[in-house]
Amino acid sequence: MNSVSVASGLPLLRHASLDAPLAWRGDECISVAHFLSDVERVAWALPAGKHVLNVCADRYRFAVGLAASVMTGKISLLPSTHTPDTVRQLLGFAPDVFCLTDTLPCDIELPQCHYPEVQPDEFDGAIPLVDPGQCVAYVFTSGSTGAPVPHRKTWGSLVRNIAAEADRLALRAEDRFTLIGTVPPQHMYGFESTVLLAMLGGGAMWAGRPFYPADIVSAMEACPQPRALVSTPFHLRTLLGAGIALPKADLVVSATAPLSGNLAVEIETRLQCPLLEIYGCTETGQLATRSTAHTTEWQLFRGVTLIEEDGQVRAQDGHIDVPTVLSDIIEPVSADRFLLHGRSADLVNIAGKRSSLSYLNHQLNAIPGVVDGCFLMPDDEQVDGVTRLMAVVVAPTLDHAGLLRALRERVDPLFLPRPLLFADALPRNATGKLPRAALEALIAQSRQGTDRS
Repeated sequence: MNSVSVASGLPLLRHASLDAPLAWRGDECISVAHFLSDVERVAWALPAGKHVLNVCADRYRFAVGLAASVMTGKISLLPSTHTPDTVRQLLGFAPDVFCLTDTLPCDIELPQCHYPEVQPDEFDGAIPLVDPGQCVAYVFTSGSTGAPVPHRKTWGSLVRNIAAEADRLALRAEDRFTLIGTVPPQHMYGFESTVLLAMLGGGAMWAGRPFYPADIVSAMEACPQPRALVSTPFHLRTLLGAGIALPKADLVVSATAPLSGNLAVEIETRLQCPLLEIYGCTETGQLATRSTAHTTEWQLFRGVTLIEEDGQVRAQDGHIDVPTVLSDIIEPVSADRFLLHGRSADLVNIAGKRSSLSYLNHQLNAIPGVVDGCFLMPDDEQVDGVTRLMAVVVAPTLDHAGLLRALRERVDPLFLPRPLLFADALPRNATGKLPRAALEALIAQSRQGTDRS
């Protein structure tokens, strides 16, 4: 392998033996030895560029590509989207970037390296070591100008992060747990909690990315126990509403959007296991968890501290390399616990009254008959100087008047949406989030058609 040689460092994998399972694909168990052999072969196939856009859809192949990049000193770029504009901006950041893909054809306009489908050789070496200070990835957030802003991730910080997560989730390497993820491996949550948690926690990953309820159930049934479902509120809500029998899990993990206590209780009941919700952000990675069915308080990962200063809250220590101001409204309640009141940018102020979009969305989605729904604050103000919220809802059994009546019982009349539009589905992405541009396009399309008001 054309690898970066270090005399000492942190292991690439935390598995006790080369025979331990690292991934499952159907009924095939992929061992650590198989994985490391694949890593060697992919490492030889990678071109000379130092930066990699790894878009492999298969979670196992993504992990192989990630490990091959680490062992050859390359840096993985993990933007939130792969749109042509994002790709052009990545080229400005890293002109030597190439795309590693397992999909043909791939429409990303970068030099492409196709994942080599070859039979692995027998691997009988040792698990490689990685310099803890080595930069292995840049994750990107959207800056104020819309250009992706890079955040550097070293191997050491990721190892500390995942060790704290495994400890909090009570996932032990000796239990040989399996992670079934409904989120893509390129997303920070999926990257941490389905790929790195398997590699650095001594567990295994389900190679695919089940999206539909029947596929999620099939994946869970195919995986040995203990098994953890790593998902989002959107996927979990859809799974519960599918009307199909659900197998027992040993743990459910949720992130990317707030989860209601009622939904958490139902998940724990139906899947017969505890649910833990993860809080974090791209800049810092995961920071805290809570048992949402039982408490509203979040508990920080070990070593992480929050500092209040000048009306802001800064996260530091633990696995965080650079102290980071959080974009959320946080109320510390003790040294390691806090309440979360939404994002600062989420605040809504209409005629002197304040609320938050996350609170309004929660109230909208709690109405019986609402399948999905979202509020939106328009960019421009109305002529009368009072900004009016908009909302789009999926509620096939409700009418406009009945839904407004139910909403009026839950929120102040000033926050009632004007207009309230109905749609067949909301344009959620792979992690269940609603990109603003897609939501605005749906609203424009709905206004042109005949709504149900």
